[in-house]
Amino acid sequence: MLLDAKGVSKSFQGFMAVHEADLRVEQGEIVGLIGPNGAGKSTFFNCLTGDLTPTEGQVLFDGHDVTRGTPEAHALRGMGRTFQVPATFQDLTVLENVMVGAFLRHANRHHAREEAERVVEFTGLAAHAHRPARRLGTPGRKRLEIARVLATRPRLMLLDEALAGLTPTEVHQAIELVREIHRSGVTLVIVEHIMEVILSLAHRVVVFNQGELIASGKPEVVVNDPQVIEAYLGKRKTSASV
Repeated sequence: MLLDAKGVSKSFQGFMAVHEADLRVEQGEIVGLIGPNGAGKSTFFNCLTGDLTPTEGQVLFDGHDVTRGTPEAHALRGMGRTFQVPATFQDLTVLENVMVGAFLRHANRHHAREEAERVVEFTGLAAHAHRPARRLGTPGRKRLEIARVLATRPRLMLLDEALAGLTPTEVHQAIELVREIHRSGVTLVIVEHIMEVILSLAHRVVVFNQGELIASGKPEVVVNDPQVIEAYLGKRKTSASV
């Protein structure tokens, strides 16, 4: 078991954003994490990555208790994550941005640059390598965010709406990149609203609603679950559509 989150809860001044959520991820899986807006997905995601500390519960990564670990400690163990809004260093070049990730594993600047060049090529950013990050559009910034995480050599990569805001063509290209990342040996957890992405990539889907896990299983089964449909559409619309 690569990731094992048990009974994770997170409250903010009495408001329970996540309630006793479990998630087990085997090495080599692609797991999709879905749910309506405000369902608690991002809060749970942040509890897994060390950006938030759970109020209750435990998070194990590769058998190690990382419940109260920092994001940096998570990254050193091999857990990397992207953000909904790409956090790029605008005045650095694309290559330099990726080198920031590579420095996690390589103290030597030359070795970090070599690693960054490899990742830039892999992610299709080679043509932009020496341009400032601020000159990239949305697709490029999202790829850059993924590239910087890849340069840390993650075993588990958590993508937080990494394909949001892309055109249909860009989504298809990004799906292929995620497939390549998975083929390279990286396990993935994906938070995404675009169902095409989830249905195309995920081996298993976990559904959140009102801070609780309400369904888990194969994508084609979960998306037809009445409880999941109700969570997305509401009782009235669900009844009207039957």
